This record gives sequence, C-alpha cells and structure tokens, in this order.
Amino acid sequence: MSRHTLSVLVENKPGVLTRVAGLFARRAFNIHSLAVGPTERDTVSRITVVVDVDDLPLEQVTKQLNKLINVIKIVELEASSSVQRELLLVKVRAEAGQRGGVLEVVELFRAHVVDVVPDAVTIEATGGPDKLDALLAALEPYGVREIVQSGTVAIGRGARSITDRALDRAIRSA
Repeated sequence: MSRHTLSVLVENKPGVLTRVAGLFARRAFNIHSLAVGPTERDTVSRITVVVDVDDLPLEQVTKQLNKLINVIKIVELEASSSVQRELLLVKVRAEAGQRGGVLEVVELFRAHVVDVVPDAVTIEATGGPDKLDALLAALEPYGVREIVQSGTVAIGRGARSITDRALDRAIRSA
C-alpha cells in the first residue's frame, strides 16, 4: 500500500463530510488524516484526505466519490507538485534547568513557543511529517506531556487554482 493525498472540493452543505468519509469506511480504507475547511468561495469546502491504499482501489473510490452529488472536483496531489503541511502542538516538560535546551530545539526547528508555565512549555510547529517526527524525537528526552496534531493540508504548486477551474466547468455544465 502507498500513501495518497486527495484534495476534494465539495459543496459547503451539511452531511457532505459524512458521505465522503463513509465511502472510505465502506471500503475499509484507513484514513491517515482528514482536514476540512472553507475555500475562497463561501459555497465550497476543501476536504484533504490522506489515505493508505493501492492504486487500483484508489481509482475505484475516486470514481465513486465523483458520483456523489455534492462533490465538485477530486485531485490527487503528488508530493513533488504540491505543498503539504501539518500543524503540531506539543506540551513539553521544561523546568528551569531544562528550559534552555528545549528553547534551543524550538529555534533549531523554526517552531514557536505559544504558552509558558513554570514547569512546561507548549510549542507550535508546522511542516511535513518528517520534520514534525524529528522535532518530537528531539523533544522526547525532556518529557513530552501531550501532543495534538492536525491532518495534512495541501495545495498544488503554481498559479493555477483547481477551485476556479472546477467551478467554471460546473457552471458551464449546469
């Protein structure tokens, strides 16, 4: 199995996410990450799904997704032709004697401290999975207390917008 990132443009309506995720569940595909948010158009949302699946079953799911009435466009985003990021919040033990070491790691990874209390710091970092895994490995000796990580968000490189192209086609065919 290989990991695939799909950008799915959908109508911004209740229940659409449930139908999209349900399609993956019915096929017993493991969704590695799922991120949903608005686009530059109020009526359109983007679902970014990272799924572990072989190529042929992925093609079948993509065809079934295209049949869902609220799905506007599906694009597979290759790592080489897209920008993909995740957000990580990590709470680390950082008592007075350790705080300097933790702050050095934060600076090395271009992360940011977003909360400080006497015995811990909360760090915010963005990047690809490899960078975030390396950051966590570097912080582990200090004592990671809690981790919250978003799903992947991704966008194609270059000036072209899949939203504009997809909506232009949808308007012409309506």
